[in-house]
Amino acid sequence: MELSGIQKIVEKNGTHRSALIPILLDIQDEYNFLPRDALTHVAQSLDISLVDVYRAATFYKYFSLVPRGEHLIQVCLGTACHVRGAARVLSETQRKLNIHPGETTEDKLFTLETVNCLGACALGPIVVTDGEYHGQMTVSKVDKLIRSFEKQERVKKDEQSQKH
Repeated sequence: MELSGIQKIVEKNGTHRSALIPILLDIQDEYNFLPRDALTHVAQSLDISLVDVYRAATFYKYFSLVPRGEHLIQVCLGTACHVRGAARVLSETQRKLNIHPGETTEDKLFTLETVNCLGACALGPIVVTDGEYHGQMTVSKVDKLIRSFEKQERVKKDEQSQKH
């Protein structure tokens, strides 16, 4: 792994222990996960143990130690969402993406996660994609949602190929 990008993140945030979480947030945003080499570099740069870095990285659900897809899909399975059909929404999402919660599609486009509550119970069942809430989700809406992301990716690829 090229560590110059990690070093720039460290320099931006500083080398004090209190900079650990902001550094990890920036690395997660940049790489969609926290690579082992990056965590080792952060530990050395902040002069803290690798165990302490891993402790922070595994405590917060936002962080991932394995590569995530470009788009994060979170399905709420909290009580209010559950009674309104969240299990069916999750099942359809799994079927459409051909993955289970905690997994990433082969093309690295989607990662699927479940959460216990997103704090929008009145809108349940809730699905969050890349931080955007989609309330009153249904099985048919899952298909439309996934297709919209796939369409965005095709447009992006077309635009990139036209530039080259």
